[in-house]
Amino acid sequence: MKKKYIFSILAIILCIAVVGCGKKEESKIDYLVLVNKQNKLPDDWEEKVELVDVKTGLDETYKVEKKAAEAYQKLKEDLANDGVVIELDSTYRSVASQQELWDTWMVEYGEEYVRKYVAVPGYSEHHTGLALDIKLVVGDKVIYDNDEMIAEREIFAKIHAKLAKHGFILRYLENKDDITGYSYEPWHLRYIDNPEIAKEIMDKNLTLEEYLENK
Repeated sequence: MKKKYIFSILAIILCIAVVGCGKKEESKIDYLVLVNKQNKLPDDWEEKVELVDVKTGLDETYKVEKKAAEAYQKLKEDLANDGVVIELDSTYRSVASQQELWDTWMVEYGEEYVRKYVAVPGYSEHHTGLALDIKLVVGDKVIYDNDEMIAEREIFAKIHAKLAKHGFILRYLENKDDITGYSYEPWHLRYIDNPEIAKEIMDKNLTLEEYLENK
C-alpha cells in the first residue's frame, strides 16, 4: 500500500477521533428533560450541567445553564426594545438549597402554600438550571410578589409572546394545575433549546407534559 494512501487514511481517522471533522458536539444534557412532582431530576444531572454566573441590572448574581443564560440575555434585550424590563429572581438551586427553601417557607407561609408553589427537594425544575423565575421592573418599582405579578397581565402577554423565539416556554399555564401540579406562574420560564418546538408548545397552549406525552 502506498505511503500517501496510508497517510490519507490516518488523517481521516485522526480528524474523526480528535475534532469530529466539524460534526456538532452532542449536548451532555437533555433540554427536554421532565422534572415535576412525579419525575425526579436524573441522578447524574448536576455532574453534567454547565452553569454560568449571570449578573443582573440590580447587582445580583444567579447561576444558569450556559445556553439558557445566553438565550435569556437575548430575550431580555428583545423585551427591552419594547419597553419591558425583566430581571432574574430565582434560577438554579441545588437539592440541598431546595431543602432549605422548603423548610424556611414551611415556617413562614405554611404547608398549604408551600405544597402549592414549592417543589419537593429533588423534584424541582430549578435543579436543572433551565428554569428561570423572573421579576418585573416598572419605573422605579421592582415587582416580585406573586399576586402583584399575576395582575400584570399586559406586561406578561408581551413577555410570553417572545419566549418561543428564544427557545423558552411558559412552564405553568392557567387552568392546567392538574397536569403540571402547580398553579399559574407567568414568571416561570423554561428553556428547551429549540425555538421550533417552543413555538409549537406555546401556539398550542401545551404543557411540557402534554408535548412529551404526544411526542
